[in-house]
Amino acid sequence: QVQLVESGGGLVQAGGSLTLSCVVSGRTASQYGVGWFRQPPGKEREFVAVINWSGDTTYYADAVKGRFTISRVNAKNTVYLQMRSLKVEDTAEYYCAADRSARTVLLGNPSTFSTWGQGTQVTVSS
Repeated sequence: QVQLVESGGGLVQAGGSLTLSCVVSGRTASQYGVGWFRQPPGKEREFVAVINWSGDTTYYADAVKGRFTISRVNAKNTVYLQMRSLKVEDTAEYYCAADRSARTVLLGNPSTFSTWGQGTQVTVSS
């Protein structure tokens, strides 16, 4: 089992950038694929991006493709979400989640991920 802690959220103007971090702690942390999800106010949680355990496979939601980059440094047990050209509609609570199943990770269905962080708020102002 692992634990996840997100950080890096905040208030940013539209067009700006922000980088979120997700620290994955536990002896088997490097064996877990990780996803980033977000929940806008009044809406359901949605997929943003995922990365497999080795970091060589990533997938993105269409809404963030070309603007967001997911990466990981296993030596630091950390997964990053670099967000550029932020839009007001990117405002949401952002969560990272982890699972050992490659299929779970690459399908990006939030209901199937086993472990979640507490979330970090990102607010983009116009």
